[in-house]
Amino acid sequence: MKPFTLLATFAAEPAKTQIAYLHGVDIAVIAIYFAIVIYIGFYLKGESNTSEDFFMAGREMTMWIAGLSFVSANLGSLELMGWAGSAYEYGILATHWYWIGAIPAMLFLGLVMMPFYYISKVNSVPGYLNLRYGPGTRAVSGISFAFMTILMSGINMYAMAVVMKVVLGWDLNFSIWVSSITVAVYVALGGLRSAIYNEVLQFFLIWIGSLLIPILGLIEVGSWHNLEAKIYERLHTHDYVHLWSTLGHFRDNPMGVNWFGIIFGLGFVVSFGYWTTDFLVVQRVLAAKDLRSAKMAPILGSALKMCVPFIVILPGLLALGVLPYKLVGTTVAMHTGQHTYNEVLPLMLVRYCGPGLLGLGVTALIAGFMSGMAGNVSAFSTVWTYDIYAAFLNKNATDQHYVKMGRWCTLLGVLVSVGTAYIVQHAASIMDYVQQLFSFFIAPLFGTVIVGMLWKRATKEGGFWGLLVGTVTSISLWLWVKFDPHALRYVALSPDAKEMAENIYRALWAWSAGVIVTVIVSYATQPRPVAELEGLVYGATKIPKEYDEHWYQKPILWAGIVFVAFLALNIIFW
Repeated sequence: MKPFTLLATFAAEPAKTQIAYLHGVDIAVIAIYFAIVIYIGFYLKGESNTSEDFFMAGREMTMWIAGLSFVSANLGSLELMGWAGSAYEYGILATHWYWIGAIPAMLFLGLVMMPFYYISKVNSVPGYLNLRYGPGTRAVSGISFAFMTILMSGINMYAMAVVMKVVLGWDLNFSIWVSSITVAVYVALGGLRSAIYNEVLQFFLIWIGSLLIPILGLIEVGSWHNLEAKIYERLHTHDYVHLWSTLGHFRDNPMGVNWFGIIFGLGFVVSFGYWTTDFLVVQRVLAAKDLRSAKMAPILGSALKMCVPFIVILPGLLALGVLPYKLVGTTVAMHTGQHTYNEVLPLMLVRYCGPGLLGLGVTALIAGFMSGMAGNVSAFSTVWTYDIYAAFLNKNATDQHYVKMGRWCTLLGVLVSVGTAYIVQHAASIMDYVQQLFSFFIAPLFGTVIVGMLWKRATKEGGFWGLLVGTVTSISLWLWVKFDPHALRYVALSPDAKEMAENIYRALWAWSAGVIVTVIVSYATQPRPVAELEGLVYGATKIPKEYDEHWYQKPILWAGIVFVAFLALNIIFW
């Protein structure tokens, strides 16, 4: 039984109204936060006068700052609201996007890929592709990534506006413009350094504010076992509280996916693609002060990432057990005045938070919005300036000119993002929409990067056509299902598959097509001399040794500890 069939029929539902009001103390908390982030931008403006400072934060971030920023850039309002809604819709299966869909990839980035990114001193992932494959591949990846970051930024804007609309009754347009202008100001002033420092602040605010819901929710239901009982009482199934035991077949779980898709589609293609090639998160690690810090930052981030379901997934599960609302998809809600999956988190926030606490909770969501949007905008600014403008449009400008371009395109990126925010309103689920974007742009990119990094024989022609064919394959499959819904059974290999399964399998097909084409074209074209691949490919690069004073400082040790904890959690919630 779907969660939204728990209560009465649509007609019995009242239209949505404002469900909370800010008190003076709540307004003060939010105002103080806005003042702090703007101050940080102005304070750091004087330290962002060169392109290295503006786009790469001077490459002087410690392991802790880079690691916290690495996680915070991903922990935007998109994550907080989107996956809380997905947990309501799909149950604990949404946790896969935090564990199997993140931890192995983050550890792989730290131990295997960061040495190449870091020692080549590239400013972006498209920059690495330029060194490995040439300007053609750089252009395809740079343009597609810039397009994706603008769309992702728009999603964060929309998510924030939904919070303000549901909780406080604020106009959607007002919420989007006020928060977006704030982000534009502090990123344009202080560049990546300002974005990183604000993301560290936002990390703590997100956790402090978001912890209110799971703690107070568990107090209300009594325990995890009581919550399981409440969900079973309402839905008459245990499918919503098990990670793996329901994945034997597509029809056995609410998500309509199977274990093969979760492990290989999500756990390998989507996860590794996002965490190792999405410049939004990789940029934070590239700003580390040395190689050890660059390797440890993702490992630290993976430990923190494992804890995130407590503040994101658990609220959605609590909503299944305690919310007196019937939540529905966006299309139905627009015609019946009901609440949607995407509004689970603000509804839970209002349920548990009174004056003062409500302001703290709303501030946490605003911080999440700004963190996610600032990450996308700063990444867009860097890729546009380095990999499109400086690479193809104006190759001989001064350093100061590129800094000015970075500032202006930050503002432009925000304006374009505002337009894309309104597109998201038509998505039934925010996270389904995001997974579509990942399958379009991230999955093919990962195939091109990983083949080029691990295989000396890969050629520039192979990289270019592999990336292009992978991207076209993903978009073509999406259009096929869009115009013929019955095609889903062929894309996801089952008549019982659902939309999320389609996203996962589409990514797997796109990655496979890109890799196959890269290999075939590479064998048909002339490879570069091995001597030219130093610093870019395994087998042609001497990896710098780490000279840690103590055994407990070694990244491989901490990666092992995180991986053991990851396995234990999957077994516990099997």
